[in-house]
Amino acid sequence: MNTIEKFDSNIMHTYGRYPLVMEKGAGETASDENGKTYIDFGSGIGTNSLGYCNDNWVEAVCNQVKTIQHTSNYYYTKIQADFAEQLNRITGYSAAFFGNSGAEANECAIKLARKYSFDKYGKGRHNIITLVNSFHGRTLATLSATGQEVFHNYFFPFVEGFINVEANNIEDLKAKLDDTVCAVMFEYIQGEGGVVPLSRDFVDEIFKLCGEKDVLTIADEVQTGVGRTGKFLAGQRFGHKANITTLAKGIAGGIPMGVCLADEKCKDVLSKGTHGSTFGGNPIACAGGKAVLDYIESGDHLEQVREKGEYLKNKLLAIPEIIAVDGMGLMLGAQLKEKNAAEMAKAALENGLLVLTAKDKLRFLPPLTISYEEIDKGIEILKKILA
Repeated sequence: MNTIEKFDSNIMHTYGRYPLVMEKGAGETASDENGKTYIDFGSGIGTNSLGYCNDNWVEAVCNQVKTIQHTSNYYYTKIQADFAEQLNRITGYSAAFFGNSGAEANECAIKLARKYSFDKYGKGRHNIITLVNSFHGRTLATLSATGQEVFHNYFFPFVEGFINVEANNIEDLKAKLDDTVCAVMFEYIQGEGGVVPLSRDFVDEIFKLCGEKDVLTIADEVQTGVGRTGKFLAGQRFGHKANITTLAKGIAGGIPMGVCLADEKCKDVLSKGTHGSTFGGNPIACAGGKAVLDYIESGDHLEQVREKGEYLKNKLLAIPEIIAVDGMGLMLGAQLKEKNAAEMAKAALENGLLVLTAKDKLRFLPPLTISYEEIDKGIEILKKILA
């Protein structure tokens, strides 16, 4: 029995998988079990922020494994304290809660927002506005928060208390932001929704209205955060800082981690016993996360992300089949003229390039460390399959 047969015989079929068995990786290149290499323009859906097996990251993680791999959150660890302090300093937030995924980070944000409102205003002010075409996770609560009807099936009853507003529709936002609302939750760039940025006017209006009504802002930066757009947080590119920001994907360089960041107003809302996570703040994950932060702070890497993003965008737009490119930094989505994105992603894999899709677009989330040479090699493969 080969690997794929063994896999399919023993694991639930919850993913549409490509027939590729990943064996190892180095830098921005992965290899399958037969030795074929692939330039990675997807980085594990944005998780391998420093590429595969970055030397400093490996050293930090391995040293932590040899020291202590886990301890209960009834105790303190130095690595979690050091990582949290550095993360709060970089982002300007006051406190962090650690979980294991973006969905968990968003669950924490939802609970925090509802408790903030309950503590201050009592019952009945619990609704959270989310946007049409959003994606916030696969748990029942975050699936309920997700503003895409295609996900609202099978798992009835869904969690109540979520109101959808059309993205970039200010009048719809004004009409639905009533006295039952405790928070507005949004992605600055809707990643799974097709790499669709919000308009700056709409973002400005969210913060203006929420500020007037003491309604919390929740920025889901699971995909846009940790330097992906060329700033540590995408909110910096929009000129705003939400009360609550969630991170995951690239934060620990490929080790499972989710983070809910709270500002001064929200930092003490979740008191003892109101939330928890057995593996949250795991020392190994924190060591990986600190290595990512150390890299980002070690030079002009975020500026390079912006420059590489512009370079990749211009190279993509020079391909005749690509009619538009949306996104920021190294989070881009390419609209195709005639070809099917899913079929092109499969063709790219067959030719040694790993790319993603989002709706009808090809999606690109390469490692922040990708070189111009690797971008050029990937572009040549895209030119070939899109010709």
